Amino acid sequence: MSRLMRGITTAATAVATLWIALTAMASAQSPRPRVAAAANLQVALTEIADRFARDRGVTVDLVFGASGTLTRQIRDGAPFDVFLSADEAFPAQLSAAGLTRDAGVVYASGRLVLFAPHGSPLTVDARLEGLAALAARGRAWRLAIANPDVAPYGKAAEAVLRKRGLWAAVQPRLVRGDTIGQAAQFAISGNAVGGLLAYSLVLAPGVVSRGTYAVIDAADHPPLSQRMVLLKRASPAAAQFYAYLQGEDARALFRRHGYGAPQ
Repeated sequence: MSRLMRGITTAATAVATLWIALTAMASAQSPRPRVAAAANLQVALTEIADRFARDRGVTVDLVFGASGTLTRQIRDGAPFDVFLSADEAFPAQLSAAGLTRDAGVVYASGRLVLFAPHGSPLTVDARLEGLAALAARGRAWRLAIANPDVAPYGKAAEAVLRKRGLWAAVQPRLVRGDTIGQAAQFAISGNAVGGLLAYSLVLAPGVVSRGTYAVIDAADHPPLSQRMVLLKRASPAAAQFYAYLQGEDARALFRRHGYGAPQ
């Protein structure tokens, strides 16, 4: 090889090495996508994010909470890239405030269930007749729901109780979780006779075998149409994850965790 060719090869190798180093440095400095998500998604979205990391090589940081609480944090400047709510109202607030790229998309339809741990005096049924019978006995007990002020699943639970004429009797006996996840902990642990919970959390490994449940008729409460939005500060990696959530792989995982197709 001539001296000229050796020089060209050496220069090309140096450029390639520099490019690889700069790419690695940029990747290391680029923040991970930060995703704020409703607590009902804790099991399903964790699995989807793991699949995304395996398929795309990008790790996603997930923060779970009540949809209303997360909305307030985003309005206050919390550095999230994507927000997955348990309803449509909270994303609409962020969109109206000019904090999102657009109005977002509905990614799943949630379901509410009545759950009771084994040994509970509560008989589970979709029309809440067992709960009505328990209320008529007058004994001391507690029922877990999420806080309706910040959690859409809590608002749906309140709507079901009102429709069945049980709100007045049950309200003094409610233990309200800050999130639907906390409400599920109250019900599963036996600190309540049961709870009106997210179907997705009841189906989680280690939960479904610990009690009985009945899926509430979707017509008994406002639709749990779960919308997500891409925030204006979102990075390209976050936009990729947002698109991934709309793909068939993610939707298949949502279905496996008890969610219906977007309406």
